[in-house]
Amino acid sequence: MAHHTPLLFGAFDRHNFGDLLFPHVAAALLHSGNLLFAGLAERDLRKHGGHRVRALANLAAELQDQPVDVIHVGGEILTCDAWQTAVMLLPAEEVQATIAHLDSLPAEKMAWAQRQLQLADLAPYALSRDLFRKAGKVVYAGVGGVELDRRPPAMRAEVLAKLRAADWVSVRDRWTLAHLQAAGIPARLIPDPASLVAELFGERVRLHGQTGEPARIAAEFPQGYIAMQFSADFGDDATLAQIAAQLDEAAAESGLGVAFFRAGAAPWHDDLECFRRIAARLRTPRVQIFESLNVWDICALIARSCVYCGSSLHGRIVAMAFALPRINLIHAAAPEHAPGKQAAYATTWEAEGTPIAVEAAGIASGIREALAVDRLGLVQTACRLVGASREGLLAWTCEV
Repeated sequence: MAHHTPLLFGAFDRHNFGDLLFPHVAAALLHSGNLLFAGLAERDLRKHGGHRVRALANLAAELQDQPVDVIHVGGEILTCDAWQTAVMLLPAEEVQATIAHLDSLPAEKMAWAQRQLQLADLAPYALSRDLFRKAGKVVYAGVGGVELDRRPPAMRAEVLAKLRAADWVSVRDRWTLAHLQAAGIPARLIPDPASLVAELFGERVRLHGQTGEPARIAAEFPQGYIAMQFSADFGDDATLAQIAAQLDEAAAESGLGVAFFRAGAAPWHDDLECFRRIAARLRTPRVQIFESLNVWDICALIARSCVYCGSSLHGRIVAMAFALPRINLIHAAAPEHAPGKQAAYATTWEAEGTPIAVEAAGIASGIREALAVDRLGLVQTACRLVGASREGLLAWTCEV
């Protein structure tokens, strides 16, 4: 199939830490000079360490006579609906007005989303092979869909039909695997592609750590620091006060500084203003806000930290790759019917006894438990995931 052009498709058309890493991993494994990078919007994220991304609708029109292999490269794409997708791709200044105007109008908001995306799909980040007349292989590489069973029946049926038509499907957690197995869809379980970031890009990350903001943060905290992140939905005053009190306790106990960073700047992700508000509440003077959105700077910040604490799944996955202590932050109101994607992934791949996640009131104890984990065990987990990732991902690279 060497004559087919590999098309890497995913949610790397917006700023999200994990999504920006996926195509780098896939490109490194494929060793191809003619890769296409496609999303649902035309974007150039190279200044953040991402890629110049082509809009899928435009590419589909251009490539009708060209054989292509479509590779979905990671992400919680099986449960991302058209409305969520279209809003996340909006300029930040348009988000609130759009939501206020359309959120209570189901038919209108879906029609608007489909016009924005130029696709009629209910789950637009899972492609129909019919989109490309000469589609070759269709691959799903380490994707997620923890809450697929909770999606509307029409959307769920669309996703399952697309997966049945694919040539190779792999998922990153046991819950998604169980959903697909229940539907009779053969799928492999492999670690998230970003598990290979230290293995493939360790030197690049090390070099980024020696300059710019990563170097500044390291110099500010010679005693070490907590790499701390949370999404904007933790930004109400009561929750910020709770997080601040917990971080003061953790900093006093550990002697570590606190470095706040964003793992995503797209709508519904992280908000720099939240970090400024919480920094003003902290009593500890050892606080810094890391403003860079470059994906390699973020990797370097995590890699040089003593512990990661945050709501980002890929904050955890990168900490795992560099064999660092980690703990996820979850909402007290998290649904009980299934774990969130953070806990689903961690309970699938972490060694027994590794702390998984805490609510805001448990941050100090969570950091304490994470720092107490045996370092040899963290190294063994990192090595185990590299092996499983290489085995799983190389299997599909042989298919395209």
